[in-house]
Amino acid sequence: MELLFPLLLPCFLFSTFIGSCAFVSLEDNSKFPRNFLFGTASSSYQFEGAFLSDGKGLSNWDVFTHKTGTILDGTNGDVAVDHYHRYQEDVDLMKDIGVNSYRLSLSWARILPKGRFGNVNKAGIAYYNRLINALVNRGIEPFVTITHYDIPQELENRYKSWLSSEIQEDFKYYADICFKYFGDRVKYWVTFNEPNVAVICGYRTGVYPPSRCSGSFGNCSYGDSEREPFIAASNIILSHMAAVDVYRTKYQKNQGGKIGIAMNAVWFEPFSNSSEDKLGAERAQSFYMNWFLDPIILGKYPAEMHQILGAELLAFSKYDSEKLKNGLDFIGINHYTSYYAKDCIFSSCEEGKGSSKTEGFALTSAQMNGLTIGEPSALAWLYVHPQGMEKIVTYIKDRYNNIAMFITENGFGTSENSYPTTKDALNDVKRVEYLNGYLDSLAAAIRKGADVRGYFVWSLLDNFEWKHGYSIRFGLHHVDFASLNRTPRMSAFWYKNVIEEHKSQAGNRNGHTQER
Repeated sequence: MELLFPLLLPCFLFSTFIGSCAFVSLEDNSKFPRNFLFGTASSSYQFEGAFLSDGKGLSNWDVFTHKTGTILDGTNGDVAVDHYHRYQEDVDLMKDIGVNSYRLSLSWARILPKGRFGNVNKAGIAYYNRLINALVNRGIEPFVTITHYDIPQELENRYKSWLSSEIQEDFKYYADICFKYFGDRVKYWVTFNEPNVAVICGYRTGVYPPSRCSGSFGNCSYGDSEREPFIAASNIILSHMAAVDVYRTKYQKNQGGKIGIAMNAVWFEPFSNSSEDKLGAERAQSFYMNWFLDPIILGKYPAEMHQILGAELLAFSKYDSEKLKNGLDFIGINHYTSYYAKDCIFSSCEEGKGSSKTEGFALTSAQMNGLTIGEPSALAWLYVHPQGMEKIVTYIKDRYNNIAMFITENGFGTSENSYPTTKDALNDVKRVEYLNGYLDSLAAAIRKGADVRGYFVWSLLDNFEWKHGYSIRFGLHHVDFASLNRTPRMSAFWYKNVIEEHKSQAGNRNGHTQER
């Protein structure tokens, strides 16, 4: 891709802690809409810490991470980066970068420690009011996710959470409280973060709570990988519908906000030009992302799922199907990487991710037959394939009639052991190159008509990265996990330049418009 608009990083910004200065480019920022949201993203469990402070109850992730062997480095999110106590400092960091939005999530267990079976925790409400007010007072738009993987452990103990339809009432009750207390200032709501990941990792492979799977899929004490993921997905989809219904009937008219869902979105590239592999790639997408988006937007599961699973796929009632249609105002896209997809119906496949019936008979991998889809990273699942951003955004645009989209996460992780010194860790050239390439690709999709309204970097800070604990770092700011001191990396200054250049270009466009 030709780089049309050079963005030079001022060397003086880095001279105090970086020995060399990298020069990178970004295509013409004027291609981003004038009111585009540039932000950073976080989640409650990964950032907040204070895991039992001020009346908060136990979450499923609190319980999970305290079990031996669940997290690769043996850590947990009890303290995380202590955003609970340091949020003012972190808002200052955002303001310094110049972001105009911040994507955060609410801890369900902090607001309702026992779900609907207990009282609202007023201290939890007060904390989020302080955080939201701090953002609004600094001109930063709160972009709020209602749940980002973590739920009250009480709901798992009472009725096995997402395996019971009872959770629909709990989520509806919780969402109503969120809208009631925060909706006067929150104009963007995300019901769920990556429900496809939560379901696959929680109920198919068992590597996330509640750690349920069949023996052929993972190492779990209980579960059914071929049945339970579809039960959990159905309950999440109907819970989303219930929350949207509450928002639209009780709050949206007066509060003036919008509501959507954020999906993990992988671009699946056909392994070959054969019609079989092209169909395999489409099945991979349907059994991964469209599995959730099709019911919410179109009122039904993808045709490929019906064809392969038949009666095993839980059907929605006619009433639910009608209610689900147009069940969001925007789609959140968490995009990091791309995979190859290979057909396993007409071709023989070795066992692997995607090759089973309940995954659509499409083998997916970033490496296939000696070919790698992009440059590898410190994470086994993340390969650098920037063109995948344009392709996945265009795919979603075409499939869902160009519903408004936000890139709710995009980022690059490095290993704790990648750099010999902290000074080296601040000189994160690879992250800058990654973000630069993916933003270029996003700009290309927007130029071709995609209605993308915002972009959020994962993440503002190094944090607790789920199964990897603190061994993987995604932050624009380096965090010393002993002192919790935050230090900006090269990528923070790069992002600041991107935002400043966008503001300048938008201002110029305004001026030209007024002159005419």
